[in-house]
Amino acid sequence: MATLILSAVGTVFGGPLGGALGALIGRQVDAAVIGGRRVEGPRLKELSVQTSSYGSALPLHFGRIRASGTVIWATELVERREKSGGGKGRPSVTNFSYSASFAVAVASRPIAGIGRIWADGNLLRGEAGDLKAGGQLRVYSGHGDQPVDGLLAQAEGVARNPAYRGLAYVVFEDLELADFGNRIPSLTLEIIADDGAVSFADVIGEMLPDAKAGDLAQTPVSGFTIDQGAAGDVLATLSDVTPMTCAVQGDTLAFGLAEVAPDAGVPMLPAPAAGGDSAEDARADGWSRRRDALPSARQCAVRYYDIARDYQPGMQRSIGRSGPGDVSVIELPAALTAAEARALADKAAQRFTQARDTLRYRISEIDPALGPGAMVRTPVAEGVWRIDQWEWQADGVMLDLAAVPSASPSTSTTDSGRANLPVDALSSPTQLAAFEVPWDGVGDGTSAAIRVAASALTGGWTGAALFARRPDGAMDGLGSTGRRRAVAGTALGALAHGSPLLFDAASHVDVELASADFALDSVTWAQLMQGANKSVLGPEIIQFAVAESLDSRVWRLSGFLRGRGGTEHATVGHETGEPFALLDDSVVAVNAAEIGDSSSVEIIAIGRGDASSVVSPIGNAGLTLRPLAPVHGRAMTTPDGRMLLNWIRRGRGAWLWLDEVDTPLNEATELWEIGFGPLQNPILLWQTPSATLEIAPAMAADLRAGSNEHVFAIRQVGRQSRSLPLIIGLPA
Repeated sequence: MATLILSAVGTVFGGPLGGALGALIGRQVDAAVIGGRRVEGPRLKELSVQTSSYGSALPLHFGRIRASGTVIWATELVERREKSGGGKGRPSVTNFSYSASFAVAVASRPIAGIGRIWADGNLLRGEAGDLKAGGQLRVYSGHGDQPVDGLLAQAEGVARNPAYRGLAYVVFEDLELADFGNRIPSLTLEIIADDGAVSFADVIGEMLPDAKAGDLAQTPVSGFTIDQGAAGDVLATLSDVTPMTCAVQGDTLAFGLAEVAPDAGVPMLPAPAAGGDSAEDARADGWSRRRDALPSARQCAVRYYDIARDYQPGMQRSIGRSGPGDVSVIELPAALTAAEARALADKAAQRFTQARDTLRYRISEIDPALGPGAMVRTPVAEGVWRIDQWEWQADGVMLDLAAVPSASPSTSTTDSGRANLPVDALSSPTQLAAFEVPWDGVGDGTSAAIRVAASALTGGWTGAALFARRPDGAMDGLGSTGRRRAVAGTALGALAHGSPLLFDAASHVDVELASADFALDSVTWAQLMQGANKSVLGPEIIQFAVAESLDSRVWRLSGFLRGRGGTEHATVGHETGEPFALLDDSVVAVNAAEIGDSSSVEIIAIGRGDASSVVSPIGNAGLTLRPLAPVHGRAMTTPDGRMLLNWIRRGRGAWLWLDEVDTPLNEATELWEIGFGPLQNPILLWQTPSATLEIAPAMAADLRAGSNEHVFAIRQVGRQSRSLPLIIGLPA
């Protein structure tokens, strides 16, 4: 009598064991043949582990999966320093930045490419292939003809640098490390090993190229990874969720599904053959049936890599109330959806709770096509049965058959849960507007207040480096804008003329903001009086009370206070396309000492999403230090023929009218210049240290006898410039 042993799980498959190996179902091992060692197959791991240990195993990846890599080469940190500030008694600041170049091995079989990359859990490379930090990335797919990397060859020498053929790896060159604490971050990569989904047949075919596993093509997964264990250990892990059969067909192992009955074409066994009455045989009529007791309910859970949560480990439990005892957890290093994982958990729980139903069935001879693992029908029992093992006996062939349970699809619903995933936004070009703003009264007011409104279309914009370009082409660094985008845009129309003395309820202007995720707020009158919604629109500083959204990026502004901050002259002459920027803390202050004469200097911005440098002149040049024009000017003639002029001064930074207190001068001395004649070419000039001018009767008579078009132009003389004029006509 000869027996063909049919084991329940596999171990190291170097070929048929003793000429034959049986069905692969579950994780029990035939101890008489294999032994009782503990199976350690591929494991599901957390995603934050990156190694650089010599001799670390490199995994096999299938489909699309997220995994960490192994650093195989790295340079020391490269330090760069940038000095800013200094001059005119100001301290200088030296900023240090660091970068590094390194190579990371990702797979021990060829891959199709690399998708997203995470560094310390944040996106370093987006779906479109854009790096979120400065540097370059090169991907080597691991094929046998891949070239030597030029950077590694330059650093180590051609003779010492292998091409790592057969090994997929990536090279980062000069990766900026400021976002990662000036160290090489822990990386995980979305590895695209194959185009489209893969099946367990693909996994088995990689480990056992000569095996047949066509039926297992019905078990697709988005990705799978093997990081440890022999072929048998991997097969045992796969069989936890998809029981398989294994049989020898000639000299080849053939794998199939153990619990999926074919829809048609299942052969019928011949009638059972009568035999002896020994205890180990079937009954005299040739068959016997045994049903095990119904096991207690048992829950099962599947841990997996959740596609909807950027491949973070997830767990789905089978439906039903948990019974006593531990939940059986299957560690499956596969990329799945939550619904797919729940279906696997439900099927595993069903297997645990189904009673085992077996037949011993004697036939006189067996069809060679009906080997171990084959599905059959019998004339003595309904349903589909699987041949688990067979044994030659003196009076025939004894088959051990196991009932194949009918498939019951999972009807439960589930989801992946809530996950705070990093936003994958493309780095967009920089939009730039630079301008001077009035002195706010803080500090000594002796240097220009220059602001830069830097913005972009998307939140993927990571800021830009700023430079000042002088007329001779020389450029000085001004630091960085930072990542925060200014709420800025352009005017789609021209704002009508308005009075700086009245609330402008009649005018409106439409502005297109740089991004659809920007929003403007309407404010109350009290908030308006506290300085809310102060903005730059071309050369004028305005405040608006009402903001109405017209489109995803277009807003209509109305309810204005005009000519704020000494820009009364700019309430006329607006044009379409003027820059708009909200004057909040999102605009960047730059060091005026680095710029000098703002009227002749351009601001340059260069960001990661910019194909070329972005240039902006400095609008409202000189506004900060220019004294304010006086107001309430009057000219009168006295009874004795004298001409008297007087006016009221305003001081830079003194934006509140204070009762019973003189407006602070905020200049080194008080000095006024009064011109008479044509505005641009006066024929007479006076200077006075007080806000009044007296003209003698004879000269006053000569002035009245001249042209009626001549006017007085009164300007305040400041420490660095003169104010715009206050125009007063001749008295009647």
